[in-house]
Amino acid sequence: MTTFQKLSFIPRMPLFLLCAITILGMLMLVSAANGSVHPWASKQMIRFAFGFMVMIGISCVNIRTFFDYAYLLYFVSFVALVAVELMGFVGMGAQRWIDLYVFNFQPSELMRLGLILTLARYFHGLSTEEIAHPTTLILPVILIFAPTLLVMRQPDLGTAMLLMLSSAAIFFAAGVRLWKFGVVGGGILAAVPLLWTLLHGYQKKRILIFLNPESDPAHAGYHIIQSKIALGSGGLFGKGFLQGTQSHLNFLPEKQTDFIFTMFCEEFGLIGALFLITLYMSLIICNIRIAMNARTTFARLTALGLCVTLFLYVFINMAMVTGLLPVVGIPLPFFSYGGTAMLTLLISQGILFSVHLHNDMRIVR
Repeated sequence: MTTFQKLSFIPRMPLFLLCAITILGMLMLVSAANGSVHPWASKQMIRFAFGFMVMIGISCVNIRTFFDYAYLLYFVSFVALVAVELMGFVGMGAQRWIDLYVFNFQPSELMRLGLILTLARYFHGLSTEEIAHPTTLILPVILIFAPTLLVMRQPDLGTAMLLMLSSAAIFFAAGVRLWKFGVVGGGILAAVPLLWTLLHGYQKKRILIFLNPESDPAHAGYHIIQSKIALGSGGLFGKGFLQGTQSHLNFLPEKQTDFIFTMFCEEFGLIGALFLITLYMSLIICNIRIAMNARTTFARLTALGLCVTLFLYVFINMAMVTGLLPVVGIPLPFFSYGGTAMLTLLISQGILFSVHLHNDMRIVR
C-alpha cells in the first residue's frame, strides 16, 4: 500500500473532531487577546499546521517501527529529563524546559510517549502466567518511578500524575491482578506523611487552598475563586464571544493556558461547555474503537495508553478549573496555548492512526 493509499484510510471522524476542538481553541485565544490573532492564536496556528503534518506523517509509519524504537525513545527521554535537572530553563518558578533557542522543549511530554510505548513493548508477548509473577513487574515499576521522580523534582506534579495513571491503565489492560493495585495503593497511602514532607511549599499550599480557597482569597486562592466566578457568570448560554468580563478585565489569570476552559464557559455558558465535552468524549470514543480493534498486544496497549492519557488531560484540566481537583498546571488538549503539549498530543494521535492503518501487521517479540 502506497503512502497516498494509506492516507485515504485515515478515519475521518476523529480527524474532524480534533480539528473542530483546535479551531474552537484558536477562537478562544483570539478572545483572550481581545479580538487579535496576536500574540497567541497566530503562533498556535503555525504550531498546529506543523504538528498536523507530523501527525499525518507518523500515521503512515509502520506500527512495527514504534515497537523497534520504543526503548530508544524512553532512553532519549530519560536523558533529556536528566538534562533538565542539570541545565534546564527555569520559567514560572519551575525547571521543566530545555532551551533549544528556537523554542523551549519540555522533555516530560516526550517521556509520556516513551513510557507508554516502552510498557506496551515490555508486556507484548508475555503470557498470563508471566504477568502474574511478581518479579515480572519489578522492571516496569522501575521504568515508571525513575522518570516520575525526576518530573516531580522539576516540580511538575500534574505530569507526574499523568505518567503514573496512564501507566497504571496499561498494567490493568495487560492483565495485572487487581490485588496488586491494592497493595501499591495501600503503600502510597501509608507513605502520604512522607510524601507530604517532600512537597514544595507552594504545592502544599495548593492542596490546602483546594480544601478551602477562601482562606487566602487575595493570593493562593485567587486563581480558583476567580475561575468559579467566571464559570458561574456564564450561565446557561454565556455572555457571548469577546464579552467575558472576568477574562477581559484580567481578573482571570492564565486565561490562554490552564484556565482557557473557564473563559470558554464564561462566553458560551453551560451549553457551550457541554458541546465541548461532547467533542472530547466523541474523540476519545473513536480512539478507543481503534484500540479495541487492534490485533496485537503492543498496538492495543499503546492505543489504550494514549486514549487514557487524552482522557486524563481533559478530566484533570476541567476538574482543576472547576475546583474538583487542586491546580496542577495541566493544559486542555488541542485547546490551551502551548507548543510541546500540542506537538506530543498530535504525535499521539498519529500513532493511533498508525495502529488503525497497520492493523494487519504482525509483531514478533
